[in-house]
Amino acid sequence: MALDSGTGTIQNAGDAAVAVTPPVAKQVPFERVHHGDTFVDPYEWLRDKDDPEVIAHLEAENAYTDAQTAHLAPLRARIFDEIKSRTQETDMSVPARLGEYWYYSRSFEGKQYAVHCRCPITDAEDWTPPQLEVDIEIPGEEILLDSNVLAEGHDFFALGAFSISHDGTLLAYSTDTVGDERYVLRFKDLRSGELLGDEIPGTAPGATWSLDGTHVFYQTVDESWRPDTVWRHRLGTAQTDDVTVFHEPDERYWVSIGATRSEKYLMIWVGSKITTEGWILESDDPEGEFRVLLPRREGVEYSAEHAVIGGQDRLLILHNDVVDGVKAENFVLTEAPVDDPAAMTMLIGHRDDVRLEDVDCFRDHLVLSYRREALPRVAVWPLTSDGYGELRELEFGLELFSAGVGSNPEWAQPTLRLGVTSFITPMQVFDYVPATGELTLRKQQQVLGGYDPDDYVQHRDWATAADGTRIPISVVRRRDSEGSAPKPLLLYGYGSYEASIDPGFSVSRLSLLDRGMVFAVAHVRGGGEMGRLWYENGKTLTKKNTFTDFVSCARHLVDTGVTTPQVLVADGGSAGGLLMGAVANLAPELFAGILANVPFVDPLTSILDPSLPLTVIEWDEWGNPLEDPEVYAYMKSYSPYENVAAVDYPAILAITSLNDTRVLYVEPAKWVAALRATKTGDSQLLLKTEMSAGHGGVSGRYEKWKEVAFEYAWVLDRVGLGEVG
Repeated sequence: MALDSGTGTIQNAGDAAVAVTPPVAKQVPFERVHHGDTFVDPYEWLRDKDDPEVIAHLEAENAYTDAQTAHLAPLRARIFDEIKSRTQETDMSVPARLGEYWYYSRSFEGKQYAVHCRCPITDAEDWTPPQLEVDIEIPGEEILLDSNVLAEGHDFFALGAFSISHDGTLLAYSTDTVGDERYVLRFKDLRSGELLGDEIPGTAPGATWSLDGTHVFYQTVDESWRPDTVWRHRLGTAQTDDVTVFHEPDERYWVSIGATRSEKYLMIWVGSKITTEGWILESDDPEGEFRVLLPRREGVEYSAEHAVIGGQDRLLILHNDVVDGVKAENFVLTEAPVDDPAAMTMLIGHRDDVRLEDVDCFRDHLVLSYRREALPRVAVWPLTSDGYGELRELEFGLELFSAGVGSNPEWAQPTLRLGVTSFITPMQVFDYVPATGELTLRKQQQVLGGYDPDDYVQHRDWATAADGTRIPISVVRRRDSEGSAPKPLLLYGYGSYEASIDPGFSVSRLSLLDRGMVFAVAHVRGGGEMGRLWYENGKTLTKKNTFTDFVSCARHLVDTGVTTPQVLVADGGSAGGLLMGAVANLAPELFAGILANVPFVDPLTSILDPSLPLTVIEWDEWGNPLEDPEVYAYMKSYSPYENVAAVDYPAILAITSLNDTRVLYVEPAKWVAALRATKTGDSQLLLKTEMSAGHGGVSGRYEKWKEVAFEYAWVLDRVGLGEVG
């Protein structure tokens, strides 16, 4: 085999392909001029994925990566087999009750995707889910949708909408077979099993039924992939007859539609990163006009749910507006009449140490989801005939855990489905009875091969940032490695969009832990773990806190003897990939390797171009460098691509997807090209591009396991554990 297109050279050595030199991208100077600053970008030409030379370069990078990692093939195979052997491949979810059926999903050994099913309810008074067995025939079982059948003949598959009509006779579902997050919406008659003639291409991933099942509301996206329009489709009519019920022209705002749990109201939500606005319509009047709840005001966010309090229809509104002269950064919960949402009565006031995140309303109780001490929590608030009962926080006896509301589709259900997990606790599914306080375990994720959680430990550590802020770190490891010499460690971080990296179990992570590696999460500012101000102090003109916090966490783990720079690998994806690029520039000496998935490493170029997907929406997160020279200079000062230096970098593996619409492949492609041309030393530098995938990478569980095995084998090799196990 021979490849020499100016981007790399590969020769045969016996039966193995050996990369002699890495691909070298040509340089074509391109000037970007803003605010009196000129940046010459030599690799902007890589943006044109219709250019055969661009594809040739990406393929050469893939060939080089394949050759450089060929020796890891046996390790990758072992890790894949470990994941597979620990996973109960033929399984089913705990049924959730809706209408006259129990709904659940199945997985089958050898099949990539889920199969969605239902079976009839035999006793309307019994809310105990049936104990279904995977190898026993289920009376009356219907297969609603088999994603394996829909995925046949496609390299990529994703299911978007999956929505059952109120009477249970119709299914609206949508599929993406490219990875660009544009879906085709279809409809199935569940009585006959036949597809209806209605087919709507180019939709966003969602569908909402009217109460009578005659209409479906869906969204489309603009040229920047922003959901901007809500449409009403009457079943049995042509798409050309569909009616626009809402359009948002402001490019900063994202549009969504759904229904309240009671199904009494349809809700359209319009939101930027810092402002929201809701519109409401009675669901039994699908051709009526939506009306605004509270007009948008810059910097004010709110959400609303329908509840019946003391026999009256009310709205429960979470908001972060000013209360008693002080902005409620962590949100408050209020109650208001449906026809006068502004007439709010306070239910739960603001607390600096508690971030209210959501309220779920049922006929007989409310459920609060909130965050305290960097952990997600749940409390249940029973409703009485004249108001509210006693609020009860649920406890689960774990130092680190994640508790959240599961699938609870029925408004009148007397039980609450919950999910609880930790770094060492496989996912547990509980049913809680608010009336009695009874908590029943319905299912625990099976880990085959004799997994014992007592073999592992998790704990919370704290690092101190340069400004004195304490940064939480979650750490998990094998118990038998405690107190021993420093260990190889994988440090994960994200730190954007107020997203929280909460404790969660991972079957695949056991392949790292059982080889002696420690796993840690740096809960850096820019995330939401410690409340709204934690997020505010890691965005726009304070974004660098995200990067320096991560470095502080890494240094703390080294200084306390947990690990050493020679065996410390950093890991992050998407906006966390920006974090990876930034810390590579800030403290390359701290890491043996950096794993960057779909990394946002050329942020300034992207955020300067409003024609790119989702750019304008992002201005509230990063600032607007197009109009603000201070934001421009600040972003340029931390942009990984624009700050590549002639220094020794750690080994880097960047993974991207050709069809990603959120972080374009060109960003890591340019970054790697710049690193190749600039860095010193001989550390390994690899770029791997999935040629038929989107932002989430490959589809199908086996393909995802192979992807994880590829990444973990590289990580283990970096820290000298490639031969262990």
